[in-house]
Amino acid sequence: MSNPLFSALGGNMGGMTGGGPFRMIQQFIQFANGFKGNPQEEVQRLLNSGQMTQEQYNALQGQATQFQQLIGRFPGANGK
Repeated sequence: MSNPLFSALGGNMGGMTGGGPFRMIQQFIQFANGFKGNPQEEVQRLLNSGQMTQEQYNALQGQATQFQQLIGRFPGANGK
């Protein structure tokens, strides 16, 4: 089952190859700039509608946590 949010972020967050984390961050910024609405509400909508499984949700939640940790390592991230 295809997940549009997951696909928009590149299909798998193992995409650290081919440009490394800087490319991933650049792609995320482009995605975030084009995203309209509340991301948490959108993920919940996908989960409630059955377009996202609980397993996909759990994986996405883990990836989001890892991504936040990665972003926090860059100067200027999170207002630091």
